[in-house]
Amino acid sequence: MTGAVPAMITLASHSAARAAMLTAAGVSFIASAANVDEEAITAGLAAEGASAARVADALAEVKAVKVSRRVPGLVLGADSIVVPADGRFLAKPGSREGAAAQLRGLSGTTHQLMSAAVIAEGGVAVWRATDSARLTMRELSDAFIADYLDHADPGIIHCVGSYHIEGIGAQLFTRIDGDQFTIRGLPLLAVLDYLRLRGELAT
Repeated sequence: MTGAVPAMITLASHSAARAAMLTAAGVSFIASAANVDEEAITAGLAAEGASAARVADALAEVKAVKVSRRVPGLVLGADSIVVPADGRFLAKPGSREGAAAQLRGLSGTTHQLMSAAVIAEGGVAVWRATDSARLTMRELSDAFIADYLDHADPGIIHCVGSYHIEGIGAQLFTRIDGDQFTIRGLPLLAVLDYLRLRGELAT
């Protein structure tokens, strides 16, 4: 991108979707996974009655802070929470069977997706943002779910909700209200604003 100053940050994740968004936006980064127990953190906060925004923010902060304790500069952590109509928090499916079960549960309903980003420096969170979207999934037949899972990116078993809207997952929905970057797992525009504020990107 003409006139852009290459940014060098650390992404506290090996998420292919978040890496693709940063790369496409012209943000230079290295990836370093935080390796935190997301399920335990989510379960603990859910037991305390925390909101989806609070959980997503807490997970993003834990990742960013943990990695920033071992690497210099700005470290970006991010996480997303999917909340079905019944109010519970979905976990990553982890298997084809788990993905099929999630899709059956979301079929014909509207769910909320909350994404959070936290940037840490020197082991301290210095910036944060959250954003939400609402997605309405059409009624899915078991045959469609099976065919979808045959053709979708195998990585969806590691994605809460079991979809990538930038790919074949678009076929799952009848309506989407919200920013597509947020749905893909990162409130990217807010991140870019902060990187410009810090002088990491051209203004």
